[in-house]
Amino acid sequence: MATDPPKVLIIGSGIAGLSAAIHFGEFSDVTVLTKSSADEGNTRYAQGGIAGVWSKNDSFEEHKKDTLAAGAGLCRESAVDICIEEGPDRIRELINWGVEFTRDPSSPNDYDLHREGGHHQRRILHAHDFTGLAIEETLIKKAKSNPRIRILENRMAVDLIMEGKLDPKPNTRELGRCLGAYSLDTTTNEITPIAADLTVIAGGGAGKVYLYTSNPDVATGDGIAMAHRAGARVANLEFMQFHPTCLYHPAAKNFLITEALRGEGAVLRNLNGHDFMRDHHEMGSLAPRYVVSQAIDLELKRSGAPHVWLDLSSMDESYFKTHFPQVQSMCEKFGIHPPRDYIPVVPAAHYLCGGILVDDWAQTSVPGLLAIGEAACTGLHGANRLASNSLLEGVVYSKRAAVRAKATLTSQELPKPPRPLPAWEFGRAVDMEEQIDIVATWREIRTLMWNYVGIVRSDRRLNRARERLALLRHEVNEDYWKFKVNRDLIELRNLLTVSELIVECAIRRKESRGLHLNVDYPTQIPEEAHDTII
Repeated sequence: MATDPPKVLIIGSGIAGLSAAIHFGEFSDVTVLTKSSADEGNTRYAQGGIAGVWSKNDSFEEHKKDTLAAGAGLCRESAVDICIEEGPDRIRELINWGVEFTRDPSSPNDYDLHREGGHHQRRILHAHDFTGLAIEETLIKKAKSNPRIRILENRMAVDLIMEGKLDPKPNTRELGRCLGAYSLDTTTNEITPIAADLTVIAGGGAGKVYLYTSNPDVATGDGIAMAHRAGARVANLEFMQFHPTCLYHPAAKNFLITEALRGEGAVLRNLNGHDFMRDHHEMGSLAPRYVVSQAIDLELKRSGAPHVWLDLSSMDESYFKTHFPQVQSMCEKFGIHPPRDYIPVVPAAHYLCGGILVDDWAQTSVPGLLAIGEAACTGLHGANRLASNSLLEGVVYSKRAAVRAKATLTSQELPKPPRPLPAWEFGRAVDMEEQIDIVATWREIRTLMWNYVGIVRSDRRLNRARERLALLRHEVNEDYWKFKVNRDLIELRNLLTVSELIVECAIRRKESRGLHLNVDYPTQIPEEAHDTII
């Protein structure tokens, strides 16, 4: 007797989610939920590129050494080995699917390799300076060519559907297996259940937790918050990476200045023209991101200056225009003309190195639930991400997730839901008449996180943040149950949940390591070289 093909639900449409959809689509029916358009997310804004051992002058050992050094003693070596050794094959796969990385003009058969902060070799494949967009467009086209993959735009996951909530067992808090998710159509506010044999969270990061971020508006930590509510373990959320160089201009929203510029010789200077990074690290402006961000933060606090300068004057003008057209276009839009003009830059929240804790095959602690991409904590990044390792991690773990899951999904013993999934119940909830409370609370959370849980922290600020967030939780939960949910209210709830988790992780780490700098514990302590798990 024929059986229905397995069903996979993927939440998120960035490099991890779409790569996973393509792999899972070879043997299952796949539904991809994306709360905006399919191409909107952190992936499309990744300018720099994807790191991989590509040159004969490079090696797995050197890439591993740089990754471990950036990770400040918290990388899981198995994850590092997996990503670095499997990475080149996944990059070749992207090329075969149609991604056109930039070629070396002096040797058209070879790719032009960039070098970024923390790397001792040129190993960054890029598509000029809009690599993420090139990858995203290719993956969307590839996914849409498979009739087994459906991409639902403007659909936001509200919460995961857990077996234990449908059929609760007495005297236990176990939620059991994940059976899918409730989906909100943001154009109609209709909520429907989507059943799945396997659910994959690929919902990206949580940069919007902070007041200043390079992330788009969709990055509100939804996947992490949902997984936490479903009982999944999360880890290392204290390690938020702040990109050191976002364009400082009142009209420039979220535009980051790629680190590849510093790899090509650009230098950070204070407003007096001093190359201050030489005072902080032997690699100067090419130091790892967290060192650069912390140094800029210190420089701004010390001087009261609103920004620092990025000096590109050593770079040939034609080279700059050829290799960094997006940076050139954006700067000139605001009256800045590099390389002859310095670019004003400041740090901004960029990439979350922690997330939903997974094993080497992307499995979470919840049966039937996987996590990949920025939403996951694989152990690759440790306490700080090496530049351009993120896209690499996304493609490697999306493939591994599908490889391991295939045997289970195609077996006859696949667990089935105990009964049909119930419809969403609004209960006595009423329509929200005005959004002012959401807007005000959103702004308060992001400002509080920036001021108290930013680049430099202290016990006093962290405890104050925890107390205030607890009060806000009471207010937000009250609204969540009183009013019919919409995208804004769901995002606010998730933003608050992730903020509290970040603060709790930061309070638990009694040292300074990698991206976590606490002035009350200014040194790195060997005994603290472990994950912070909630």
